Amino acid sequence: MLSDSDRKTLLRIARETIEAAVTGTAAPQIAVESEALEAPCGAFVTMKNDGRLRGCIGTFVAQGPLYRTVLEMASAATRDPRFLGDPVTAGELERIDIEISALSPLEKVDDPLRDIELGRHGIYVQGPYGSGCFLPQVATETGWSKEEFLSHCCMGKAGMPPDAWKSPEVTVSRFEAEIFGEKEEPD
Repeated sequence: MLSDSDRKTLLRIARETIEAAVTGTAAPQIAVESEALEAPCGAFVTMKNDGRLRGCIGTFVAQGPLYRTVLEMASAATRDPRFLGDPVTAGELERIDIEISALSPLEKVDDPLRDIELGRHGIYVQGPYGSGCFLPQVATETGWSKEEFLSHCCMGKAGMPPDAWKSPEVTVSRFEAEIFGEKEEPD
């Protein structure tokens, strides 16, 4: 678990990195003194403007410490391929809300319907011709069933048929995420 101070530091890193990327200024120089922030950890950084997705990029494989992963993913989120035709602008920075998902390691599941708990687990689906993932909060936000969660990931993210998750050629893995943001949702 990250402390409140760790969370605030990561959100500051993400905010300063996004602002630098959008305005074309130098990325922030970061010094951290927290063991949790120095530990290797995968992470996703999500940007929304008035609840509308504006970028979400992440990695499951920790290439370095968590704080560095957040910095790199925040910068990459400003170049999310889905929004290349409508990139985040300096004028909307004050309306951008940032959410960070610090990830547990991937764990392959044998029976996705039994082994995945909606709202708790995210999924990563890998097939011979594509892969895709959904963070745990996607199931909560959409209200999908497990079958819908898996099918939408296969079809919409991995470019596979909706029922590809049932195939022995497709690997389904789960993960958990510690999710926090600038705009915390009310209880």
